[in-house]
Amino acid sequence: MRGGEAMETLLRVLFLGLVVMAIGAIGDARAQAPAPAQPPTPAPIVGNIYSVTYIEVMPTSKADAATLLRRYREAAQKEGGNLRCEVVQRIDQPHQFAILEIWKDQTAFEAHGKSANTVDTREKIAALRNAPTDERVHTALSIGPIDAPSVRGSIYVATHVDVIPPRKDDGVAALKRLGEDSRRGEGNLRFEVVQQVNRPNHFTVVEIWKDAKAVETHSMAAPTREFRDKLATMTGALYDERMYRAID
Repeated sequence: MRGGEAMETLLRVLFLGLVVMAIGAIGDARAQAPAPAQPPTPAPIVGNIYSVTYIEVMPTSKADAATLLRRYREAAQKEGGNLRCEVVQRIDQPHQFAILEIWKDQTAFEAHGKSANTVDTREKIAALRNAPTDERVHTALSIGPIDAPSVRGSIYVATHVDVIPPRKDDGVAALKRLGEDSRRGEGNLRFEVVQQVNRPNHFTVVEIWKDAKAVETHSMAAPTREFRDKLATMTGALYDERMYRAID
């Protein structure tokens, strides 16, 4: 073998050796690298669970949906751990509904989610829906008596409130104050503020008023206007207020 060929062969051998060493080093580094962090296990929910579920069906299916949701309500009210189950229909868009529920604890809520009544209702609503069902799970923030009754013809108001994360604590304080003031309002039957479990800067306000006049009066009350002014400095989305009546 001539000198040039010998040198070329030696260089090839050295190059291959370096490649093998590099592959081995990468393998060792991967073996020593820590395993990817697992997502944290959600903390158990303590206390009553407040569930608000929004349902939108095809306008031509609103009567079928109302019948189906009545049956769901009656069955849910008989389940263990249910403290309240109401079904309401949006006043200006009657193909939209909301289910308002309180469950004693997480165990009762999870058992309800697996019940035959729930599974059957979800399947039947899926065949009628215009949009996916939107269930939001909350804990109490500012709550009056949970057995406060409604009256026939009363107006339900459900409002989603979204506060930017850095202002969450300010939002909590403002909503608590609104709840305390509003429960003293003329014609108020119920005023509840609940906080979303998975997004603690999101809230739902559920109100019941004696009639439309009481709703209008409350909207002009000083505490309400003061709250809206405060919210404007920290809101993360449109103030989404919807009015309903209970289905018989």
